[in-house]
Amino acid sequence: MTKIVISGTGIYTPKNHVSNEELIEAFNTYVREFNEKNRKKIENGEVEALLESSPDFIVKASGIKHRYFMDKKGVLDSKRMRPYYPDRGNDEPSIQCEMAVDAAKKALQKAGKKPEDVDLLIISCSAFQRAYPSMAIEVQKELGTGGFAYDMSVACSSSIFGIQNAYTSINSGLAKCALVISPEICAGHINFKDRQTHFIFGDACSAVVLENAETATSVKQFEILGMKLITQFSNNIRNNFGYLNPGEVRKDETEYLCIQKGRRVFKEVIPLTVKLIQDHLDDMKITSVKRFWLHQANKNMNDLILKYLLKREASEEEAPLILDKYGNTSSAGLVIAFDKYSDDFNKGEKGILCGFGAGYSAGCISIQRV
Repeated sequence: MTKIVISGTGIYTPKNHVSNEELIEAFNTYVREFNEKNRKKIENGEVEALLESSPDFIVKASGIKHRYFMDKKGVLDSKRMRPYYPDRGNDEPSIQCEMAVDAAKKALQKAGKKPEDVDLLIISCSAFQRAYPSMAIEVQKELGTGGFAYDMSVACSSSIFGIQNAYTSINSGLAKCALVISPEICAGHINFKDRQTHFIFGDACSAVVLENAETATSVKQFEILGMKLITQFSNNIRNNFGYLNPGEVRKDETEYLCIQKGRRVFKEVIPLTVKLIQDHLDDMKITSVKRFWLHQANKNMNDLILKYLLKREASEEEAPLILDKYGNTSSAGLVIAFDKYSDDFNKGEKGILCGFGAGYSAGCISIQRV
């Protein structure tokens, strides 16, 4: 079997930083305006009054303190409450392409590779801003990579499933060097008027270079030891946006945005993920793991997953969090955590990358510093 390594990672972080305080100020302004506009209906019991929120509520519920958006002006406008993306012509690079190219260039630089060394490019993320042509093929053109490119999506597990596809292609001889990129514009599917979910997501993009170990020259390399994937259908995290929407008749257009039943997700995803990781560790006969880079969705969820796995509380060194600064960036989050917290690994030390999310979908990859 071909020895395959992760030889470089890159991160694109939007310029627009948004704190909990800024988000709450906009949300509470919207709530007050809504309640005043519907005051008589609320008094008559026809409409339910909206509740204000607080920065402390967000931190307690999720661990999130900040996030980044491609646009913040529209999000923080209480009259709009959604991002504003200026229209781009068909001959201009798309927003996701712009993010992907930036992250990819950083990953290639760390890997010591040129775009022409890449013969497989996968854009693997939660949602795409258009149906076709493929976002990956657009990025391939802008970067100047060779071979072939395609899009895929498995919600918040997309980066893990994308790495698995790249690994398989290299192992089979179909490709020699691959880029897996996850441009996540999560703000596009958030209902910023919903108290329970408006604070969860942020925008970012991650990129990962995988290649045959024989061609790898970078300073930091991690061999992929094995991986395990699982899917199980659930409606508890859902987004009904799609190309059939113009022909549909729906009473509630918020169904085109992210809908999440948080308590059910908590109850069902935690045991599924714990079992997935434990089964993989058992299959690989791995008894010592220096670090877990988990999907960056919710601090409380990650704490419980690791408590079940380790039979104790995990330290920050064992399970670093970046969601306090980035929010939930879907599939990009775990790669961001890996990019920022992997330089201290010594040769032979092992770690676990794990993504989980809507679908349900979950996947974990065991790696070892070369």
